[in-house]
Amino acid sequence: MRYVLRTVAGVLVFIAGAGLSGSFAMAQTVDPALVGERKAALERELAQYEAQIEENRKQIEAKRTEAASFERDVAILNAEIKKAQLAIKARTIAIEQLSDTIGEKSDYVEGLLVKIDREKESLAELMRRVEELDRVSFLEALFARESIAGFFVELDHYDTVQAAVHTSFTEIRKTKEVTEGEIDTLETRKSEEVELRALQQLEKRRIEEKQTEKNKLLALTKGVEAEYQKLLKAREKDAALIRSQLFLLRGSPDIPFEKAVEYANIAFQATNVRPAFLLGVIAEESNLGANVGTGNWNTDMAHSRCASQRKAFEEITAELGLDPNLMPVSKKAWYGYCGGAMGPAQFMPTTWNLYKNLVAKHTGHNPPNPWDPLDAFVASALLLKDNGAAEGTYAAERRAALRYLAGANWQKRSYAFYGDDVMALASKYQDQMNIILVQR
Repeated sequence: MRYVLRTVAGVLVFIAGAGLSGSFAMAQTVDPALVGERKAALERELAQYEAQIEENRKQIEAKRTEAASFERDVAILNAEIKKAQLAIKARTIAIEQLSDTIGEKSDYVEGLLVKIDREKESLAELMRRVEELDRVSFLEALFARESIAGFFVELDHYDTVQAAVHTSFTEIRKTKEVTEGEIDTLETRKSEEVELRALQQLEKRRIEEKQTEKNKLLALTKGVEAEYQKLLKAREKDAALIRSQLFLLRGSPDIPFEKAVEYANIAFQATNVRPAFLLGVIAEESNLGANVGTGNWNTDMAHSRCASQRKAFEEITAELGLDPNLMPVSKKAWYGYCGGAMGPAQFMPTTWNLYKNLVAKHTGHNPPNPWDPLDAFVASALLLKDNGAAEGTYAAERRAALRYLAGANWQKRSYAFYGDDVMALASKYQDQMNIILVQR
């Protein structure tokens, strides 16, 4: 009995020495001051990039209000390229910050796991001694003590320590679960940032294509404004070409640009969302990347977290008399759980169900079809209206576009490229629509 109680006391001492309030030995291998300095340096660098990005954004917005000229358009292209480059650098800094945090949390979890192993060893030893005690009769244990009072004091001490060990183990297990959850969240955020940086690279490549176009214009005009204006006038005569050019859609057949304008105008009558802005959103959704519209519901909505989306998708396809196995949806992003966005507007099935009755009211299609361009345009406009786009200002439209992409997370700096891209596309489509209207 004395040996058992000495063992228990030893366990208690061990627990006190390895308490949660203490720092893990491995954490002491890194100088906290150096870690703090690195974090502060990254924050300063990130703030500088974000300030420059905002400055470039304001320059672009201001330039777009000026009359078309060679100088203006070159300035816009240069500012857009610079902004994209800065955004990529800023995103790289954000990823580094997340990586540092994940590393710290990983060390913490590793320490917890080591500590739990040690706790288990102590508990196992304790249980072995308890089992030995159980084989000793009460009278034998009692008479082994010099006094009855001493026996009960040690017995009470034993019960208290056993309860403390159990509490300590339970708290450590809970802390481990919480920490692993935090790491899972951080890993998801890191993956999102990496994915967004890849999308930003796509945007940069598109802008560099515009740079190539600018260089061609420079070669044709030699930088002379009069020659550039002649080119603009020549373009304005190409209304027929603009009407016939294809408006690219994902998950649906591409349609002529004039047909896209017609659908956007129908949506405008229902929502007061500017047609050119709606075209910008649809174009951005359809051209963000190869994942859009190339997935299959069995694969890309297979995760248990996608159960509600799967159920809604089955309902939608059944109502339309479509084979769900043949309908294209977005692939699951490699940092997430669920794909399944449908058609040109890239609506998730549960979101489509929220809007389908309103869509039917305005298009006359009952039931409406998310892969039908007209239904998709109207659905997109309805959602954008709910996001505030009907106000018609630059800020309101850009905010609505970001909410379309990210919902409640629309203010995350990582998503800024999407709003900027949509507004640039809207400006392009407005110019083309103006040419068509003039030529009618």
